Amino acid sequence: MKFGLKSLLAGAGAAVAGALMCSSAIANAAYIRIVAVTHGQANDPFWSVVKNGVNAAAKDMGISVDYRAPETFDMVSMGQLIDAAVNQKPDGLIVSIPDASALGPSIKKAVAAGIPVISINSGSDVSKELGALLHVGQDEYTAGKAAGGKLHELGGKEGLCVNQEVGNVSLDLRCKGFADGFGGKVTVLPVSNDPADVRAKVKAALSSNTGADTVMALGAGTAGEPSLAAVEDVGMTGKIKVATFDLSADFLKAVADGKAAFAIDQQQFLQGYLPVVFLANYAKYGLIPGGNVPSGPNLITKEKAAQVVDLSAKGIR
Repeated sequence: MKFGLKSLLAGAGAAVAGALMCSSAIANAAYIRIVAVTHGQANDPFWSVVKNGVNAAAKDMGISVDYRAPETFDMVSMGQLIDAAVNQKPDGLIVSIPDASALGPSIKKAVAAGIPVISINSGSDVSKELGALLHVGQDEYTAGKAAGGKLHELGGKEGLCVNQEVGNVSLDLRCKGFADGFGGKVTVLPVSNDPADVRAKVKAALSSNTGADTVMALGAGTAGEPSLAAVEDVGMTGKIKVATFDLSADFLKAVADGKAAFAIDQQQFLQGYLPVVFLANYAKYGLIPGGNVPSGPNLITKEKAAQVVDLSAKGIR
């Protein structure tokens, strides 16, 4: 078969054009820039897993993602971080919403500026009304109620709910759900994010209230592990039931050893990973899921704990 010079040149031109189009698409992906602003502190193992998910998705999608968080649980500072992100006009914004009244105006500014927003972790109840495309996380009240019900089944009658961020709507909902599911007497114990402070206050509460037989912590590393230590301090390991939201390798080992009841896994790696993937595809193709994406809850009991210890230590679970 013979080809004329004109045909060959036309074919070569088409091939070059196709290659340029492909190269352009890849280059465009590299220019996609997303900002994530969360309320979690760097000393909290939970949020380090969220950040790992964000970084993994950025690498997989070949885009740029800037992760930011205030140094303490500070809604004024977090609002300022969101405002600064809006001024930079990213292709997408990921936010947690622990306090809608404080952060709502900043999130609405982002939406008004045409920046696609996805909320994660906290704020599922207000995400849509603030203009977010969707929410990735778990329903905190429902998760708390499931935990309370399980601890009631295990024989719990009087409990403490150890809250390291009183005023964080999501954590307050966890305590409320726990109390409703538990059915017995529940006391909310306000603490800080300092494990030493948590241990001391839980120990004091258990020492002054010998009827308490259940401890519900709202974060594994910040509250769950110190609560286990406090139970050991009062000589009640295995007698006082301890459960926690979220995972840490040490708490999971305690579950596997029968020293703790269970941990609630909301798969926070996905809370970091999925929004990046969603916003990257939205920027490139206009594609987005049609509704919220639940990442949990999953109760990790003794039978399951050993399976996820290694992944927790690696910052994935």
